[in-house]
Amino acid sequence: MTIMAMRRFTGAAIRASSSSPGYFARQLHASSGESKKIVGVFYKANEYATKNPNFLGCVENALGIRNWLETQGHQYIVTDDKEGPDCELEKHIPDLHVLISTPFHPAYVTAERIKKAKNLQLLLTAGIGSDHIDLQAAAAAGLTVAEVTGSNVVSVAEDELMRILILMRNFVPGYNQVVNGEWNVAGIAYRAYDLEGKTIGTVGAGRIGKLLLQRLKPFGCNLLYHDRLQMEPEIEKEIGANYVENLNEMLPKCDVVVVNMPLTEKTRGMFNKEMIGKMKKGVLIVNNARAAIVDRQAVVDATESGHIGGYSGDVWDPQPAPKDHPWRYMPNQAMTPHISGTTIDAQLRYAAGTKDMLEKYFKGEDFPAQNYIVKDGVLAPQYR
Repeated sequence: MTIMAMRRFTGAAIRASSSSPGYFARQLHASSGESKKIVGVFYKANEYATKNPNFLGCVENALGIRNWLETQGHQYIVTDDKEGPDCELEKHIPDLHVLISTPFHPAYVTAERIKKAKNLQLLLTAGIGSDHIDLQAAAAAGLTVAEVTGSNVVSVAEDELMRILILMRNFVPGYNQVVNGEWNVAGIAYRAYDLEGKTIGTVGAGRIGKLLLQRLKPFGCNLLYHDRLQMEPEIEKEIGANYVENLNEMLPKCDVVVVNMPLTEKTRGMFNKEMIGKMKKGVLIVNNARAAIVDRQAVVDATESGHIGGYSGDVWDPQPAPKDHPWRYMPNQAMTPHISGTTIDAQLRYAAGTKDMLEKYFKGEDFPAQNYIVKDGVLAPQYR
């Protein structure tokens, strides 16, 4: 072992000494002038890549950081090919130092991939939501996982509000009538309602959930929320929302349920047949959080029986969704690809946030505390 290697080994061992058994911290920060291999996984934009100069979140425009990275001597590989043993991403796993991905076209970082990635130090999510990473495996391997916290919360909250209105007003069948050359007002109006006076409940009231409640206030709704933490009284009063500690008590009251929590082992499959059965018949559900929080087949069955009056969201499991995914064909759905957090405004924010964290990584500086998902072998509270 060289003297330099011995120093790195010793430093890493010291950092790991206070952590759980088996945890070994990899050296995070780049040494001055050291070239790094950075891989980005984004969706491909094809003919749309040149239609907007601020369309940064695609393969072709690569968060707008290619020249910045390459002029500093770093290697920057960008691809959309992320699945299977022969994909482009798999070729770079053994020697990459940094992997950047997005929730919209996620690179699934499994324990197996982490084990292969001997040089990997940093996993960055350009956006919010890092459940495409095996966080326990990342923590055990001493990796740092971070995301651009807050970068697309406004985008997602606005999208949720739009979906509530789309379901409430039975918009999709009306649009389809126009496209298909039809005209049948009764076929839309029999299940179209005003939002005013309805009870809306968000399961999770973090950054996105809180912004949604604020945007719903002018509509004159009865606003409820369930979360592990209650808001400060003055914030509750300002928003006009009421805290319900027991989720089982809140769900039967809601005309609309919005899912606004991270995907963890505790929340995976949380909205199963039993939980959905506690909701009002005809309930509308919006889920822009993560698809695996709800039971796929339970949603299909409940929309077909009419217990769920409408389901809308942009998250699927897996992503991209296969052509035979049952949510594509279930009744009264208003699904889209994963688009809510990748508006042009959001792309500008998460591209800038990613660049800022890379710059700090190169300089050996800490990231903003709220950006860490895994640091020093410890998961952020929302993922525990």
